[in-house]
Amino acid sequence: MKIGGLQKTTLIDYPGEIACIVFLIGCNFRCPFCYSKELVEEDPNGLFLDEEDFFSFLKKRKGQLDACVICGGEPTLNKEIFDFCKRIKSLDYKVKLDTNGSNPEVLKKLIKENLIDYVAMDVKAPFSKYDKATGAKVDVFKIKESINIIKDSGVDYEFRTTIVPQIHTLNDLKKIALEISPAKRYFIQNFRNDKDLIDPDFKSVIPFNEFEIQKVINEIKQYFEICYLR
Repeated sequence: MKIGGLQKTTLIDYPGEIACIVFLIGCNFRCPFCYSKELVEEDPNGLFLDEEDFFSFLKKRKGQLDACVICGGEPTLNKEIFDFCKRIKSLDYKVKLDTNGSNPEVLKKLIKENLIDYVAMDVKAPFSKYDKATGAKVDVFKIKESINIIKDSGVDYEFRTTIVPQIHTLNDLKKIALEISPAKRYFIQNFRNDKDLIDPDFKSVIPFNEFEIQKVINEIKQYFEICYLR
């Protein structure tokens, strides 16, 4: 397992739990607005965290942390993800998976084997715009399948969208809401241009006005138990 980083504590990434975040390397999307370039495009000269050092950290933090968030990149690309989750769960941690939903077969197996307790899936765009938002050729049927798997799983979950000028319109949030509803949680995240991005041209893109985003949220929140700008 290639681990690109570790955030030792977070109070916001796993609702209601004190968690750490482990970042796995590798992604099948190339979203131009992504600010995790070092995780998406593997640097052969990059520094990796040794897997055993990571598990040593988890053992030392037992009683202080409740959960571990597995992030990426795209974690489901890793063949070792099942054993990785099993080892984390064996230490009595809850596991949250952050995913782009492109591997429904892996997602379904993780849920079936009780290896994850919470799923956060990024819904990149309305289905008709997926290739533009991801910078890749995407099988939208797999995205739809993952959405349905998550909603029917009984596992706690959220969907989320980062809204980006030049890719999205504010009306796209309404389209996404209809495509994924009804659902438990849907969070909107405004684009940030203050970090290194996969496409450096997006550094000059001005984020949406948050007041305008909030007006759209007020229209779509009826479809969700929880929906807000995060």
